[in-house]
Amino acid sequence: MEAIMRAAGALMGTELSDPVDLGGNPRSTVLRCRTAAGGSVIVKAYTGERDALRAFTSEAAGLSLGVAGPELLGVDPEYPMVVMRDLGDLPTLVDVLLGGDAGAAREGLLSWAATLGRLAAESVRHRRRFTGLRARFHKGVPGWDEEPWLAEDADGLLALLAGTGITAPDGLAADLEAIGAVSGPEFSAFTPGDTCADNVLLTPDGPVLIDFESASFAPVFLTAAYFRMPFSSCWCVFRLPGDVAAQVEDAYRAEVAEVYPPLADDGLWRPGVRRAVAAWTVNATVHLLPRSTPDRPTHRIRRPVPTLRQLLRYRWEEAGELTEYPAFAETMGLLLREVAADWDVPSLPCYPAFQPTPSPNR
Repeated sequence: MEAIMRAAGALMGTELSDPVDLGGNPRSTVLRCRTAAGGSVIVKAYTGERDALRAFTSEAAGLSLGVAGPELLGVDPEYPMVVMRDLGDLPTLVDVLLGGDAGAAREGLLSWAATLGRLAAESVRHRRRFTGLRARFHKGVPGWDEEPWLAEDADGLLALLAGTGITAPDGLAADLEAIGAVSGPEFSAFTPGDTCADNVLLTPDGPVLIDFESASFAPVFLTAAYFRMPFSSCWCVFRLPGDVAAQVEDAYRAEVAEVYPPLADDGLWRPGVRRAVAAWTVNATVHLLPRSTPDRPTHRIRRPVPTLRQLLRYRWEEAGELTEYPAFAETMGLLLREVAADWDVPSLPCYPAFQPTPSPNR
């Protein structure tokens, strides 16, 4: 922490002190540091590992774009690190979803979705500038969006099925290829990438998105799936009431349809989102199933959270309804019968904020 703080102080041209470790992840260390003037800043320093270097490139470019996130105060491509304005200790969308106020949770979700939608719409005209910023901060590692992750996930699912003794249904490879087409260039917009509930700060002026380590231009359907599933690649996953999920998705869609009017057509929007749900379900299966023995919570310390097996079973149940991909839907049923049948875990409940309040004993 001392070395990071000194490097950040040199970047900012001021002395920093009293570093507080805010957690970070295996790719980065995040510190809150005091400034000589009595304020504070957030410093995010990255390791030299491959994934960390591409995370730095995405974050530095995404924050430099200036259309979302905390104010960027400095970038050191050599260290590498970024320094951001400190927004203080604020509740996140996770906090209200895991709380007991359904109104606050609904408002938080709707504000988050509308914020992402406005960001997507505003960003379309900035694509060339973002490309230039990525080149400026490039560390020699392709971004996650520049790698064929959907094709790799498809291959991973086929290998995973073979490893569990499940014979892949006829037509599964073709279905997976069709599902992977969701990554096409049409209807792309900027996204921070990891648009999960713990990366949404609820400020008095509205949500602020944080964590731009996966920032890119991506098809809006891949973001829209976060409202439908919900939270396609996150740990804080419970069920959303159907009416709430629909309202949240509509809030995002209304914004992106302003810049992409064809998305107002249900015949285009709904198949696109369903294809994205299938893509994210493949991703979850490939990355979480090998880690689910023994079963474990999806987060090391936060509670309540589902277990990996609860989450996977829920994903498979929902994806089994995607009958436009018959072999894929059949595969989801096979996983439920052949893999999850003996999992002694409860069904995934609604988020605590939307669970009925127990009646007092009389």
